[in-house]
Order: sequence, then structure tokens, then C-alpha cells
Amino acid sequence: MANLENGDKKYTTLLNEIETGQIKIPQFQRQFVWELGLSARLIDSILKGYPIGTFIYWRTNERLRSIRNVGNIELPEPKEGEFVNYVLDGQQRITSLFAALKGETIERDNGKKEDFSKIFVDLSAANDESIVIVDISGKTEGTTIKLTDLMFEKGKVIYNTYSDQFHDKIDRYKEILQGYQFKGINLKDAEIDVATEVFTRLNVGGKDLSLFEIMGAKTYDQKRDFDLYEKFQELVDDLEPSKFDTISSANVLQLISLMLARECKRKTILKLDKQEFIKTWDVAVSAIKSSVDFFRSYGIPVSRLLPYNTLIVPFAYFFHHHPNNPTGEKLRLLIDFFWRVSLGFRYSSSVESKLVQDIDKIDKILNEEQPKYEWAVDYSPDFIRKRGYFGTGRSFIKAILCLFAMHKPKSFDNHLDVNIDNSWLKIATSKNYHHFFPKAFMRKNQPEWEGWQVNHIANITIVDGYLNKNTIRAKAPSKYMRNFKNHNTQLNDTMKTHLIGDLEEFGIWNDDYGKFFENRISAISDEIGKRIIIQKSDKPLEQYEDIEEFEENEN
Repeated sequence: MANLENGDKKYTTLLNEIETGQIKIPQFQRQFVWELGLSARLIDSILKGYPIGTFIYWRTNERLRSIRNVGNIELPEPKEGEFVNYVLDGQQRITSLFAALKGETIERDNGKKEDFSKIFVDLSAANDESIVIVDISGKTEGTTIKLTDLMFEKGKVIYNTYSDQFHDKIDRYKEILQGYQFKGINLKDAEIDVATEVFTRLNVGGKDLSLFEIMGAKTYDQKRDFDLYEKFQELVDDLEPSKFDTISSANVLQLISLMLARECKRKTILKLDKQEFIKTWDVAVSAIKSSVDFFRSYGIPVSRLLPYNTLIVPFAYFFHHHPNNPTGEKLRLLIDFFWRVSLGFRYSSSVESKLVQDIDKIDKILNEEQPKYEWAVDYSPDFIRKRGYFGTGRSFIKAILCLFAMHKPKSFDNHLDVNIDNSWLKIATSKNYHHFFPKAFMRKNQPEWEGWQVNHIANITIVDGYLNKNTIRAKAPSKYMRNFKNHNTQLNDTMKTHLIGDLEEFGIWNDDYGKFFENRISAISDEIGKRIIIQKSDKPLEQYEDIEEFEENEN
């Protein structure tokens, strides 16, 4: 249960708490977006006695991450140990009030500046008209007064400036604003997950806060110079040269939670001790970098080829406990684990609970013991044939793309390495994914083959985009391969890097898709088999009736 208390504040108290840093905007709030007109309407409502809603604050002595000052106006930090009121609901109204009543200039994130001193009170307006306005063109001189002058100029100066007929109205408007009771509720002594849940429910029109946003707020520590947002961005920047910069922030949180609590559910992560989290960060980052080095040395050159981003977690956990590169039995067991996760649809659902089970498996691997796997893998030609339709979001397909990458594919025309880059591998229509028997050629010349049989992993090779787009296009394999044979004296060796053997045996010179299809599937199956340690419990994946559901839920 949340502990609620009255948070009503008068005008002077509200402005004072903002100016002294006791009211702050937490980082997870959206930017201030109200323009002058909306702010003027808010002041107008106050002068007319209309309700303007209730402000809801989270009152705590915690310090949140990179809290923005009201309206991006530089304001002092609260004193150490003092309570701060973080605005959970009412940011736009509070910022409007402060900017308008103080005449501040607001700088938007796009650099645009807006002068809130240009809000005026129309002294000649009737109660059923707009009293507070931003456009005074056409108004008679001496009938409008700046809101800031109304609030802060001395009475004598104002009386000497404005006609006697307006003096009572000026006094009344000033009295209304200075005496206005701003309704508020304090959410006191609540944990950050409760505060963010309240924020999410109040802001039903926006998106839910991510776990990373909450942890970014919770773990912020000015004294220790720890800012989770900045630390994570540093990690991404460090991994960019290695082409593993698509790492997920959620996976980093899961890893730290597993290291500290051997659990990684949301509620566990939210309850992690702040100082322990900060202390563990650098250790976790080091383990992540070691796992990336391992994947790259194993032949996976970019992160988009990883069947699951989540694979980073158990592998980083391994390197946390085993800083050196694995050899011998450890390496053999670790590679087996990689393929079983990748081919077994492992992280398609219930990821948190499966990660807990899998670090137990990693512990066994660290002791050179073979784990017992409760899921099966099927890499038989029949399974690949039935389940090999091409889609880069499917872990099974990405595992086979990893297999292709591990063979360091060479360019068809010159036997040089194909450059594999994250930016090329985002979508299945990328020009770097070449259908060896082009789809257009197949539709025109061999229409008896169904679309899914042509758009199949067995028909995919990784090539340079230029080669695919400008040289191969929709030509018959026999035609474009004869052309490459004239330029590439190592063509047979080139094709082996694509798991394509003897060109005659693979039916390429006769454009025999049936021969090519079956031979390529067998080659893929054989290569995967070299990396799996067979267990008696292994059964064909066809036993699972919901295999289609697994595939639909993949990342």
C-alpha cells in the first residue's frame, strides 16, 4: 500500500520549492511541450477560479538519475539528505506555472527558445473572455499588463502606469494568484517500483516505463559518478568497432542480477542493492567484452547474426567465472551449449526462468561436466527442409547464417572475403542475402517449386551487395557461375566457403534446383552435426506441437 499525504501548496511555497531544487522532474518524464498559449490558458483558469487538477509527487530522499530541472532551467540541487518531491503527474502544469510567473525563457531540446515573459493579463476583458493572452496586437495601450509585472512590480509603479479603473482588478488578480492553493498529493516512503507504477498508471496515454529507465533512475549516484545511461552508452560505443553494438540493455541488467542474486526477474532486478549494482557494473562489462571476443573468434563477426541477443548473458556469466579463453572439454561443451540454445528455440519465451536454469548448466560446463538438457535439437535434413524458410528474425535461421559466416564466405568473382556488417543484415531483403537460384529466375523457369522452397535457407548465400545487385540479378546459376569461373581461378574453393560442393554434383551447371536444394541441406546438417554432442534424450523437434508458436515469438 502506498503512503499518501496532503501535498497542497500555496503559490509562494510552490515557487520556492522549485527554486531551491526541492521539486524536480524525474528523467522518465517526457519533455516539457506546452507552448505559450496553453500556459496562458492555465493562468486564465486560475484567475477564473477553475480547478486545474491535482499535482502528484513522489516524496523521497533518494536521488534519481540526471533529473531535469523544471523547464530545463538551471536550478540548485537540494541539500544532502533533504526530501525531494519528484513530479509524477503535473509536469506540464508546474513548468508552465513557474515559467509564466517568473517570466523564464525555456529552451527546447531542438534549440528553440520561447520567452514566457510574453504572457499578458487583459485588464479590459470580461469574465467570459480570455483574461490571460499572448497576443496584444490590436489592444489599446494601457489595457494589458505583463503577468510578471502584475506579480512582482511594486504597487506604486503599477498605479502610476495604469488607469484608476484597473487598480482594483490588478489587486484582485494578484491576490488570487498569490493565495491560490495548488492541490497536491505526496506519495511518501514508497519504493521506486511503486512510484514508477503510479507514474505509468497516471500516464495511460504514454508508454510504460522500461526496466532500464527505472534502474537508470534508481542507480544514479552523483558521488560515485555513476549514471547507468552514460555507462551503457559507453559500453555500446566500446563494442561498436567489434560490430556488437546492438547489445540489449535488458540483457545487461539480467546478467548483473544473475551475478548478484542468481535470479533475473523484473522484481528481483528492482530490488538489487544500489551500491552492489554499481560495484558489479565494471565486472559485468568486462565479462560481456570477453564473451564478444569469444563469439568473434568463433566466427560470428557481427551481433545481428546471433540467434538470440540473450546469448550474451550465459556466455558473459561463463567469462565472469573463467576470464581466460576456454580450451579442451570446456570449449567443446560451451560450443554444444551455443548450438543447443540456438537451434532449440530456447529463448523464444520465459527468458528469465530459462536463464536461471542455464547458468546452472554453465556452472557444470565450468566443472567440465556435460549438462542435462531438457529441450531437444533437431538438425536432420528433414527438419531443415521443413523448417528452413528464410527469415532473419528466426533463431533457427540465424544459427545457420552463423554457420555460413563461420566458413568465412568468399566473393564469387575474386575469392576475397565478403564483408559482413550489422547494417547489411537487418532485413531478409538485404542485398547481402543472395538466393543462389534467384527468385525471379525460379518463378519464370521453374514455377513448380513453391515460394517457401525457393525462399529457403538452403538457397541463401552471403555475398557482397554490389555483386548481387549488379552482376547476378535474376540470371540462371549456370550463366552467372560460368562468368565467375572465367575470372576466379579458385571458384571451387570459393564455393566450399558457402557450403556448396562440387558444382556438377550440386546441379548448378544444369540449373537443377532439386539437386542443389537437397545437397545444400545435407551439407548444412553435416556441419551442424560436427558441433553438437549427441545425447540419448535428443528427439526430433517435431514432437512439439507448438513449434510454430515458438517461431512466431522469436526476437
